[in-house]
Order: sequence, then C-alpha cells, then structure tokens
Amino acid sequence: MQENNHKKVNVRLWKRIVLIAAVFSLLTALLLIANYIQLNRADPVNTKTINMLVERLNQNPDDDALRNEIRELDLLARKAYFTNQWQIRTGAYLLLIGIIVVVVALQIIKSAKGIEPEIPAEKGLDFLSNQVITRKWVSISGISLVGIALLFAFLTHNKLGNAITQASTSTQTDTISSKLAVNSNNTIETSTMVSDSMTTSEVAENQDTATNENDVDTTTKVLSEYPTYKEIIQNFPCFRGPGGNGIAYQKNVPTSWDGASGANIKWKFAVPLPGFNSPVVWEDKVFISGANATTREVYCIDRNTGKLLWKAPVVNVPGSPGTSPKVTDDTGHAAPTLAVDGRRVYAIFSNGDIIALDMDGNKVWARNLGTPSNHYGHSSSLMLFNNMVIIQYDQKNSPKVMALSTTTGKTIWSTAREVKISWASPVIVYTGQQTEIILSSDPYVASYNPWSGKENWRIDCIFGEVGPSVAYADGLVFAQNEYARLVAIKIGEKPEILWESDEYLSDVPSPVATKDYLFSATSYGVVVCYEAKTCKKLWEQEFGNGFYSSPMMVGGRIYLFDRKGVAHIFSASGTYKSLGEPKLGEDVVSTPAFADGQLFIRGSKNLYCIGK
Repeated sequence: MQENNHKKVNVRLWKRIVLIAAVFSLLTALLLIANYIQLNRADPVNTKTINMLVERLNQNPDDDALRNEIRELDLLARKAYFTNQWQIRTGAYLLLIGIIVVVVALQIIKSAKGIEPEIPAEKGLDFLSNQVITRKWVSISGISLVGIALLFAFLTHNKLGNAITQASTSTQTDTISSKLAVNSNNTIETSTMVSDSMTTSEVAENQDTATNENDVDTTTKVLSEYPTYKEIIQNFPCFRGPGGNGIAYQKNVPTSWDGASGANIKWKFAVPLPGFNSPVVWEDKVFISGANATTREVYCIDRNTGKLLWKAPVVNVPGSPGTSPKVTDDTGHAAPTLAVDGRRVYAIFSNGDIIALDMDGNKVWARNLGTPSNHYGHSSSLMLFNNMVIIQYDQKNSPKVMALSTTTGKTIWSTAREVKISWASPVIVYTGQQTEIILSSDPYVASYNPWSGKENWRIDCIFGEVGPSVAYADGLVFAQNEYARLVAIKIGEKPEILWESDEYLSDVPSPVATKDYLFSATSYGVVVCYEAKTCKKLWEQEFGNGFYSSPMMVGGRIYLFDRKGVAHIFSASGTYKSLGEPKLGEDVVSTPAFADGQLFIRGSKNLYCIGK
C-alpha cells in the first residue's frame, strides 16, 4: 500500500511539472512570436527618428548638438540590437528546455503508471475516445505553436543580423571606409570612420592649411554610392590593389602559363592605343586606357571572353589644352593607372584631362587639372577613398595633393605641397589609429588626412626624381629612390626613421611589405628581401632582365614581371624559393591585376587574361 501511495504521489508531482513546463513553454513561444511581430513593425537598428535627424543635420552641418544627439540615439539603437539578439537566443534556449522537461516528465509518468482498469460501459469508451481526440488536437496545437515560435526566433535572428550589417555600411549615421592595412596574417583590417556630416566640418576646419581652388564644392557630403569594404577586397580597383599597397586578396591565382603555346592564356586583347597603365578589375569588367598626342580612350573588356564591351573617347573636356605636352617614350600619354569603384571608372592622361565614366561607358563628368609640367610626363595613378578620387599632382608649378568628388568631379579639398616633381602614386592605409594618405616626393615622405587634406606628419628622407610609391606594414612605412636611400619610417605620435640603407635602390618598381619582410625590386634586375624591422638582408636574387613592374603579393606568393615578360613567382618568405618563371612572350612594364583564378597583365601590345 505504501509503495502504491508513493507512486501516486510521484505521478501527481510530475503532472504538476508537466503543467508548469507546458505553460512556461507556451508563454515563451507567445513572447517570441510577439517579438517577431514587433520587429517587423519597428526596426531596432534603422529608426525613422535617426533618419529624420540626419536629414536635419544635412541641412545644418554645423549643429554640433544635433550631431551628438544622433550619435547617442545611434548608440541606443545598436544597444537595442544586441539586447534583442540576447533575448531571442535566451528565449529559444528556454523554450527548448521547457519542451525537454515536458517530454521527460511525460515519460516518467508513463513508466510510473500501472495498468489502467478496463471500462466496460460503452459510454465510457466514447468518453475515452473523445478525451484522446481532445488531447491529440491540444498536443498538435501546442507543438505547432512551439514550432512557429522557434521558426520566428530563427528568422528574427537573421533579420537582425542583416539589419545591423546594412546599418554598418549605411552612410546615414556612420560610414565604413576601407581603412586598408596588412596585419601579421596579411589580411585587411577595417574600422568605423567619422559620420558623413563630419566630413564637411573637417574640410572647413582645414581651410587655413589647404589651398582651396575656385571650383571647390563646399556642399559635398559623403554619399552612399561608393563600395563597401567587402566589394573592395573582392575586386582590384586601382594600381597595386586595394589602397595601392601591393597586396591582392584573390584566390587560386595561376602559377604556370606560356604565351608561345597559349597554355593557360584564356584570351588576349589587342589594345588600340599605347599606354603603360596597368589593368584594373571590377566584377566581370577589366579597364585600361590608351593615348597618343591627339587621341585619348578608355577601354572596357569582358573579363570572361576578352571582347571589347565599349570604348569611350575622351573629348570635349572643359579646360583641356589644344596640344598635349611633350613626353618621353617610356612614359607616354597614358601612364597613370585608372581607378574603378563599381559605379564609375576614372582615368587621367598626360595633358591633365581626367574623366569619370559610368560602367556602360557614358561620360559622367570631365575636367582638366592644368597641363602637367614635368620632363617625362604625368604617371601618378589615381586612388579612391570613400566618395573621393585622390590625385598626387606633384608638378613643377604648384605641386599638390587633391581630392575630387566621385559624382561631380568638383574639388573637395586641395593641399599645396613643398616638393619637387614626383611620379609616385598615393597609398592609403589604416595605421591602427587613423586612415592616412602617404606620398613620397623629394624631399620628404608625408601623411595626409583623407577627409580634409591636412598634413599629419612629414619626414625629410628622400631626394631625386622619385618614381616608386611607398609600402606599409605593421606601423612601418617604407620609401626608396635610386641614388637616394631606402628608409623605414616608424609612425605614431612622433614618426621617426627606424633604419635606412643605400643598397639595391629602385627608380621605378614600388616595394611590398609584410609584418616580417620587405621585398624590393630594382630596375636593373635585382630582388632583395629584408627583415622589415632591422634592415637585415635575408636574401638577394639577380635576374637577367630589369624590372619596371612592381611586385605584387597574393596568397603568400610574390608575382613580379620583368621587362621581357617573364614572371618571377616566389614565396613571400625570408628564404628565396622560386615557384615558377612562366613566359608571356611580350615585353611588360605594367603591374598585374588579379581576380579569383585569373591574372591580368598588359604587354607592349596586348592585354592578357591568364587562367585555366
């Protein structure tokens, strides 16, 4: 008798547990469903209030109180996001725990019950049948409700993830810029920049140091129509890759081909006009330019077939000179590499004409920056940052660095420079604290704020006719020039020269660096690897032909084309290890561009796509 009473007590206890767990699960399910409905009515990340305040700030960009209010609301919205995520995860786990408790308790009750007595009466059988049916539908309803709640929890979690991703790339409150830098694993790091409304304020604050031209667009705001960080690294938007730092992020790049037999040569395109610029790539389009003394053109080639998609003549440019300046044969009229952001492609030529075309070849804007005054010809390539085209315009008269609006071509800022003529190109890197434009010209290497053009720092360390651009890695800037020296500049609060060397100097190719190594190629055919932080020479390799092309690092390998079109591929390490020397069969002075599984190189006559 005692044993039976004990069993009855246990059954009653577990029945209560089932009831409590079932009610708890149903309430949790209802809360998750309500959360999903509420989220669809009001986005916790992208609120109408913030959007309205941003619109007001655009009309009154000097209202600091309003700007602070937007930041506080934005912070609260993002806190709401993380709170919602925590609630969803916790609610889903609690719901699962409740269901498990119900199932376990029911199993215990079933095992504890004895054999149920038979009900002889027919009415009793009907009652039992109705009870079973009722329980069945209640169970189905409860299970359905729980299933719907779990589904909504999953959908809500995904929806919030997408919302915060879109918000992080939106320019309504914060702009994500490509603060490009190479860390110890050779990956790009990014961080959140200032808000779009601050850009105008920074420009205004810098008007005393930056030389603003007559056509400065003082109403320019940071626009939403520029690429995200993900888009930038998936493509090859400018000379020497994202930020111009000599590092590409594509995969499965080929290491073997032969121009004579056509092995792994997917296609080649005969370029109508000469030019020494390198190709740039955006999705399925490859861009180059060509020019002579009278004609300037931009070409768009299908990346997969090699067919010409369109050709855009550069004509009727306001302010363009009647005759092109004299240039040397090894510079020509189309030496600067283009830049592309997936919205427009930008090209500049020897006479100072710069043009922006949409992705279908239609002219968006064009202007002349003033005829370049130098004795070889203009060759500094274009660089992109946010909604700006960055131009290093170190000419004999009024050298400067400037930023043009990608949408209008108007000057956002222009800063005068106390330098001599330079043929180097801008490099944009994220140095751990801020994004910087770094330029090299006689007599100094200098850093500039990309939002305002204000000079951050300068180090007098370079001289001569500077052609190579700088390289950056792990807090060090590397600059060099033939008949001058190679210097490593440690940046920070007080930038200083860490070390310098006067051996193996380059007058054309730009170096490339990692956290541990610096790789430098000379025009006379020697490649050297240094220990980045000590200047210790780890290895040197001499080749028969010289180099004008700059070394590019991709996938742990260095790709370097000599002037005869032989690609020297070697490991990006402290020990020289050749990974192949495939021949193109055509002279090369340009630098390669990359896409996943493909390499693009411009020869003296043709543009080649190398890939299986």
